[in-house]
Amino acid sequence: MLAKAVPDVPDAAGLSYEPKWDGFRAIAYVDGDDVELDSRGSKPLTRYFPELVAELQRQLGVSCVLDGEIVLRRGAEGDERLDWEALSQRIHPAASRIAKLSEETPASFVAFDLLYLDGRSLLDEPFEARRAALELLAGELEAPLHITRTTRDVAVARRWLAEFEGAGLDGVVSKPLAAAYAPNKRAMFKSKHARTADVVVTGYRIHKSGNGVGSLLVGLYDADGELRSVGGISAFSDARRLSLIDELEPLVVRDGSGEAVTGATDRNRFSSNRDTSFVLLRPERVVEVRYDQMEGARFRHTVQFERWRPDRSAESCTFEQLEVPVKYDLGSVLLRA
Repeated sequence: MLAKAVPDVPDAAGLSYEPKWDGFRAIAYVDGDDVELDSRGSKPLTRYFPELVAELQRQLGVSCVLDGEIVLRRGAEGDERLDWEALSQRIHPAASRIAKLSEETPASFVAFDLLYLDGRSLLDEPFEARRAALELLAGELEAPLHITRTTRDVAVARRWLAEFEGAGLDGVVSKPLAAAYAPNKRAMFKSKHARTADVVVTGYRIHKSGNGVGSLLVGLYDADGELRSVGGISAFSDARRLSLIDELEPLVVRDGSGEAVTGATDRNRFSSNRDTSFVLLRPERVVEVRYDQMEGARFRHTVQFERWRPDRSAESCTFEQLEVPVKYDLGSVLLRA
């Protein structure tokens, strides 16, 4: 079941609110020692998280199907937060590496829905009933298995939206208490932070079709005056992709023979065989973008084009403009009190 983005936490009768976790959405199929973890798109995740498989086998004594999130915690007790970068490293082709990381950076599973229990499908049950059954099932669970907290108080949910970001969470999800589970339907609502920043365009990638700009690479200046890559902008229309080629032509860096200078961004397990080359641009053009949160010194997700800023100089686009969330302990989020 999916969620539709809304600008604010909705205030309406019949809603349950819960934190939006920032990890890998996963369905856990548990039947004794037979445990499978699948991604939202049904890609197998089981082999990457042997420590979670072992805990699901040990702690759950009935057959069930759980909807939840695989997350990774880092930091000392009292000062924890989610770590997306470390979680992404867990998807690795080598079995030896998987085993090593399962011990060094063990993951957690946060359940937020129950779809099947002891021979009975709960898909047609209202969320209120599924949640009650989940609470009974999860009553004796211990770390690294958790059940997400919920509230029916919109004021509390809006406070969570503000506070829990400091622990690395992604926002708030609102669920109709009377709704059945609707696979592939946007039957829930998600509220995330919406912010803007002025960034420098440093290059572009050609669209996978071979025509036009597929994405813009952007950067910010750090305290030492170094321009650092912070992410990219994509989702342009066909017409806009073509017009950007002409629009950015004056900024293309060329070598002595007049050929455009290209570079390549770092590959990772998510880029796999994808072309990571880009056309280098002189860092002169400033664009305002919309983003939700930062992960370290990079935008956590692909940012959205808002408008060109011809009134801003590139050198004025620094990290100092970014809003920094107040720290919040992840352990306090996981407590259900």
